[in-house]
Amino acid sequence: MFEVGFGEMVLIGIVALIVLGPERLPKTARLVGLWVRRVRAYWFNMRAELERELAAEDMRKQLEDAKGAVHETDAEVRHPDDAAKPEETKPTDDSHDGRAQ
Repeated sequence: MFEVGFGEMVLIGIVALIVLGPERLPKTARLVGLWVRRVRAYWFNMRAELERELAAEDMRKQLEDAKGAVHETDAEVRHPDDAAKPEETKPTDDSHDGRAQ
């Protein structure tokens, strides 16, 4: 967000004192403090909800990945003939390099 330094706070206080007067300034300061707390609480609640939702989505994805792995393993156990077989390779003859001898 943005930062307000000490100098800016003093300037805002002086302007508020001039505009509102000493009678209304304490009540207005309490009201502004209340609204700032409400906005911050709302922001933190929304952020926490978003983090929970993202964590739940990540857990769902991990669960789906685990289910897929279980189904693959189950299929391999039930039908071992369908499992990936190593490819048959042709024997290579390294003694013959294609040149006439």
